Amino acid sequence: MNARLSTLLAPELVTLYLRATTHEAALREAAEPLRTHPDVGGFEPFFEQVIERERLDSTYLGNSVALPHARTAHVKRVVLAVGRSAEGLHFENCEEPVHLLFVLGTPPSSPGDYLRVVSTLCKILASAENRAALLMAASAEAFIAAIAKAEEMLFPAGKN
Repeated sequence: MNARLSTLLAPELVTLYLRATTHEAALREAAEPLRTHPDVGGFEPFFEQVIERERLDSTYLGNSVALPHARTAHVKRVVLAVGRSAEGLHFENCEEPVHLLFVLGTPPSSPGDYLRVVSTLCKILASAENRAALLMAASAEAFIAAIAKAEEMLFPAGKN
């Protein structure tokens, strides 16, 4: 797998204006673009595993970011979708609202890919400047470009 998150995203996988106001509804809305993704073998079973994982423990990372995810046989390769909420969403055990949801699916046979994606995402989101760029992106293309710019700073060309 290419370690670049920006290669996993396409404009149709980025929902900039989540309408949902509840935790589970927002997860569904953010994940919904994966329904037709060629690497998702069954959206509903995949989504149910995301929800089951979320019920075990919140996937809130801090800094208004959550990473709902599942390691599941219902995906052939790593898949990623994003949802953004201007108003923010309440997650269990969180003192601040969640504004960015990164919905991740990885096959159980690819633990290394899972760790690379999570690590890269955490490194990008540790920067207040990067989070601000993602929150301010005016289009899905601008959102992906902000991810790509952050990745380039982390991994200069040829270094990943």
